[in-house]
Amino acid sequence: MASAGAVITVLLCAVITDSVLSNKARNVLILLADDGGFELGAYLNKICQTPNIDALVRRGVVFNNAFTSVSSCSPSRAALLTGTPSHQNGMYGLHHGVHHFNSFDNITSLPNKLRDNGIYTGIIGKKHVGPADVYRFDFEQTEQNNDINQVGRNITHIKLLAREFLAEANKQNKSFFLYVGFHDPHRCGHSHPEWGPFCERFGSGERGAGLIPDWAPWYYRWDEVQVPYHVQDTEAARRDIAAQYTTMSRLDQGVALVLKELEAAGHQDDTLVMYTSDNGIPFPSGRTNLYDAGLREPLVVVSPEPGARRNEASGALVSLLDVAPTVLDWFGIKHEQEMSNEITSHDDDKPKSFLPILSKEPAPSEHEAVFASQTHHEVTMYYPMRAVRTRRYKLVHNLHFAMPFPIDQDLYLSPTFQDILNRTRSKQPLPWYKTLKQYYFRPQWELYDVRADPLELKNLHGKPSLAQTEASLRARLAQWQRRTRDPWRCAPGAVLERQQCRALDNGLD
Repeated sequence: MASAGAVITVLLCAVITDSVLSNKARNVLILLADDGGFELGAYLNKICQTPNIDALVRRGVVFNNAFTSVSSCSPSRAALLTGTPSHQNGMYGLHHGVHHFNSFDNITSLPNKLRDNGIYTGIIGKKHVGPADVYRFDFEQTEQNNDINQVGRNITHIKLLAREFLAEANKQNKSFFLYVGFHDPHRCGHSHPEWGPFCERFGSGERGAGLIPDWAPWYYRWDEVQVPYHVQDTEAARRDIAAQYTTMSRLDQGVALVLKELEAAGHQDDTLVMYTSDNGIPFPSGRTNLYDAGLREPLVVVSPEPGARRNEASGALVSLLDVAPTVLDWFGIKHEQEMSNEITSHDDDKPKSFLPILSKEPAPSEHEAVFASQTHHEVTMYYPMRAVRTRRYKLVHNLHFAMPFPIDQDLYLSPTFQDILNRTRSKQPLPWYKTLKQYYFRPQWELYDVRADPLELKNLHGKPSLAQTEASLRARLAQWQRRTRDPWRCAPGAVLERQQCRALDNGLD
């Protein structure tokens, strides 16, 4: 029989061991693509070469049902960094230039929350959110103090900045949160057409393009690319996709460089790593749309925990709104109130940590849902939409459906959209799943069975057999809008007055 002293010693060792484990350094690295999609081997693209992101998948969990809450650059980044939808945090559209959108001054963001809790925070690459006080990082190397291509596409420069950040974190002996906002594979035909529609020649070593020492360019044949279902199958579009692939391969090599810096700094085994994108690809039905091509995102998460899942896929329905609570959960930071603009919420639709999914796949539920809220992209692109998506159904509410759907400058100038325009004008055959008129003019309500109709071609709104389903989705969407204090929650059939929807009697109930 063990003596009392031995028992005390064992208990003391257990306490010390538990303390050591709980005090182990915990860090976060977020790798964010800019308009990146599923041009990845891990998502069954057999042409685009992304061996490094694919290797990351083998170390963790790849999510097949991850969605952004808004299909636009600044709003999606603000939502990811706050855990609140764009209509709630105030980032209604693009932050830069004449668009000038900003979040509300009283919003709490991840970098501010983490810094208050002793975490060293850093951002490298595209920031694209404001105001500065709301989104303040300790270490900032972004488009605000650099050329965006140098901090977003020059993967050698990104590598060196990551090295500098990690060295400082080690010097301060602090846990860290590093957010790397790649500018690839964003289009650049609007700003730098000399480097190709996707800046695929930037840093390639060609005359006038500069050289990125760590980049070995991959070039693709236009007749071999995989054309997404929502893009027309023409030579012009295929060449556009081939250029996109080249920038995706540069992004992939950049991911590898940052991960090597993480390992060299001694943090591969204590850092939660996420790879995702801000919104859908910059092609028709993608970015700025609430169709799945605009909302569905790649998401790869690697946990260093011993019992974490490796090389597995998850079918769980998750939102990028869940990133903020996941990061806080990882650091063990409690927050008494939602990171929001005076909102009350309920457990069934509020953002939540997906850390448990990294250990065990949850049982699927038809009640799971993600929500989306789009208002602007560019300041001239006012087309408010709201949506709710479950595993089987999606309901989209186009609030200003009488207007034609707006087209952003990047897409308008792209070879793909110009091809659609030219073929439509000249009445040439257009091998696309829609007509341009159908794309521009949309009904007020769109209801899709995304399980039976993943291309979202058959609008089931008003179908008698789905009346109960549609009513339930409409009620759930309205409830989410009320809980998140959506200023558009009464549109277009009523006006919001003293928290009540007052009917306009315009026939748009």
